[in-house]
Amino acid sequence: MGKDNVPFHTLSFPATIMGSREPWKLVDYIKSFNYLNYDGGQFSTSQGRGVFMDQALDILPADYWRWWLLRHAPESSDAEFTWEHFQGSVNKDLADVLGNFVSRVTKFCRSKFGEEIPAGGTLGEAETALIADLTKRIRAYEKHMDDIEVRKAAQELRAIWAAGNEYLQTAAPWSVFKEDPDQAAAIIRLMLNLIRVYAVLSAPFIPEAAAKMLSGMNTLDTEWPTDVEAALKALPEGHAFTVPEVLFAKISDEDREGWQEKFAGQRG
Repeated sequence: MGKDNVPFHTLSFPATIMGSREPWKLVDYIKSFNYLNYDGGQFSTSQGRGVFMDQALDILPADYWRWWLLRHAPESSDAEFTWEHFQGSVNKDLADVLGNFVSRVTKFCRSKFGEEIPAGGTLGEAETALIADLTKRIRAYEKHMDDIEVRKAAQELRAIWAAGNEYLQTAAPWSVFKEDPDQAAAIIRLMLNLIRVYAVLSAPFIPEAAAKMLSGMNTLDTEWPTDVEAALKALPEGHAFTVPEVLFAKISDEDREGWQEKFAGQRG
């Protein structure tokens, strides 16, 4: 809730409930936020200043907005929405990091092994290090979620996505395939399973994209990765998948400039 509502919901309203001596349930937790401002000023419906929910959903799917709003939630201080910041977050976080990872892994597998999880090869030190890093980060992500620290949780989730990207770039299965197809298969098998893990972890923030990832991996398995190593073996060799449609389209400068102008509000 907004910070201006905190006194009522933590003092006067609970006191009223307690004073009634009726067995009403008192609140366990209250999560409050500071204010979200719009591009150097305040949102204003009367002046048409700012983008509101119905308008936002006409422009882009809900996950784009969910991600930005949660990633930049005004927890410890006021936050400000700008179109440049929104464009950068969508393009860099959602399109370049998560979306690009899913696309590269699934398309490479389809081109070299077909649309099923390939067999062969074994995991080595690099993969063991990745699993250890992911385990540490997922435990941190869980703690932030338990503590209702939304921005920190989103930051950790992005770091989890980035870890997979960094490993993929270093492991370079497209190069390994030329000399050792079995080892390339082991790398890709791990990465396809990581897509399922990403879907499960990402569902609280971007549920529509998470559902697309699970659908692409042809699974309904949403078991939380308590044991990360086991979770990265959940989809077995031979399990069929399809290449998901593009998860997130990049926002062009032309679109951003048009939206800036459209929602600038009355001037003068």
